[in-house]
Amino acid sequence: MEIKFEYTRKRSDFGRPCNFSDLPAEVTVDIPPDPNLAEDFIPQDPVDFALQHAPVMALHEVNTERVQATSRGMNHVEGGWPKHVDPKNTELTSRYREEVERDEVYTRTIQHLGTLMEHCIRQNNAIDIYEEYFADDEEEEGIEDPPSAKTISAFSASKVNFSIRGCWVVLGGRSSKRIGFSERDPSPVRRTATHLSWHPDAGKELAVAYCSLEFQDKRRDIGIDSFIWDMEYPYKPLITLMLSSPVVTVEYNPKDWHHLLGGCYNGQIVYWDTRKGGLPMEATPVELSHRDPVYGALWLPSRTGTECFSASTDGQVLWWDIRKLSQPSDRLVLDITREDQLKNALGAISLDFSLSMPTKFLVGTEQGSIINCNRDAKTPPEKIANVFNGHIGAVYAVARSPFNPKVFLSVGDWTARIWSEENLDSSSIMETKCHVPYLLDGCWSPVKPSVFFTVRSDGTLDVWDFLFHQKEPSLSLKMSNDPLLSLRPQDNGRIIGCGTKQGTINILEISSGLCTLRKNEKSLTSTMFEREARREKVLQDKQRELQVRAQLLAKAKKEEPEDPQEVFKQARKEFFNVIKTEQQRRGETVSLFSESQEEEAAA
Repeated sequence: MEIKFEYTRKRSDFGRPCNFSDLPAEVTVDIPPDPNLAEDFIPQDPVDFALQHAPVMALHEVNTERVQATSRGMNHVEGGWPKHVDPKNTELTSRYREEVERDEVYTRTIQHLGTLMEHCIRQNNAIDIYEEYFADDEEEEGIEDPPSAKTISAFSASKVNFSIRGCWVVLGGRSSKRIGFSERDPSPVRRTATHLSWHPDAGKELAVAYCSLEFQDKRRDIGIDSFIWDMEYPYKPLITLMLSSPVVTVEYNPKDWHHLLGGCYNGQIVYWDTRKGGLPMEATPVELSHRDPVYGALWLPSRTGTECFSASTDGQVLWWDIRKLSQPSDRLVLDITREDQLKNALGAISLDFSLSMPTKFLVGTEQGSIINCNRDAKTPPEKIANVFNGHIGAVYAVARSPFNPKVFLSVGDWTARIWSEENLDSSSIMETKCHVPYLLDGCWSPVKPSVFFTVRSDGTLDVWDFLFHQKEPSLSLKMSNDPLLSLRPQDNGRIIGCGTKQGTINILEISSGLCTLRKNEKSLTSTMFEREARREKVLQDKQRELQVRAQLLAKAKKEEPEDPQEVFKQARKEFFNVIKTEQQRRGETVSLFSESQEEEAAA
């Protein structure tokens, strides 16, 4: 059975307006309170209710995307000629020039411009607008400034983690301005900035080697690329150096700026031509390369500018020519026993070469020794000239002074030491205090002979000036919370780059007092080094004299005949005397045998 309902309504009832009326209030339902329900409730007294008159506002932050500016240029060689004149046709161009020069407008224009130019030349010859009248006074006033610190600016970009921080830090009249570009490794897994190299042309570019040096690092997605950064556009790397193995060290060629040398984690040596991108031009074969990571790779001065050499913890120093990287041109085993055995070789962890001494180079080893090598020696054992011992741990950095070639700096364990090649058998002539954190890198200032830099594992950069202070650094800056592992100043000595364990590159600008050569500073520094070298030599001679005297006394005692029975009696007597003294100290009763009783007991 199907049920249906039908509703009907007139068409005139649709859209009719509502009629409202004002009626008095009336009670619809009246429910009296129930006393039984009141027992289940607890009255709240007092009752607080807050009401804000002003509307509640919400705070939102929006950061706009940073505009990445690019620089593009065009080389204008020839132009401005009429259409009927071919610039490559010398006859047409010379004929057109003669026609223009005969024109009266051209003559009047040249005469007018010549008058203006003559006026400017005479004015320039009369007054030097670039002359500084009070430069010396300003410099003296700057030295007397009290210690202070001032923040200049700070900003960051999220995409490439780039930031600039600025402050002035002044200690004892020396100041440093932190304008640090903070460039981080773009790789998702943070790697260590193991080595830095500034571009030889005014340091506009910085090559950074990124590599994880942790033993058996099990982190996934670890990048193997290194980068070249542009200081003017640090938002992203200028060139990405792509390889099959991470790069431990990189170095620009001082003769050919476009060539970049690299030492890999797997022992290979590669080089790039930055004009052709980030792919390597050539690499050494694995079977003829180093067996361990390459911690040092440097260019050699040559006519072609293609020779280089490298050192590794496998105990070898290999010489190469980038025109033929199929095999090394020379080889040296760092065997200080001079037996040329690879099993006895010391692992090289730092390498230094100076143009002032083109035949010599320094090698810092993992065992704490510094090897002074001479490449011009005839045989491989003779190439190891001297060995300097003084560090307990690995020598992370070794650098020859650019002003005193016979003096070099070494950084290892908790100290930095200065050595002299003239004192072959003695210890270092100068050294810093023993720090609590490790010292991981160091180098000389390229412009001041008495200044050098060190970095520590607590993220601190120390600037030492031995003419100013010998026990404490002239300036200490906390650069990062992470350990600083690499350090490299520019050729002007004013800009310093520091690399951290997390791949951050901090750029530091120091004050002019730490990068300006003062009057007589070279002679004063040389005199100080010579004085310390003489002092160390005198102390070494005195120590040798005492050792020889002790050996002679020991030899004289051995030649005298000794009675075993007398020796036994003397030792027994000394033993009982020690026991008697200890009992007297403790207040115990002394009951020892007399000498006669001792003899009877012994019999």
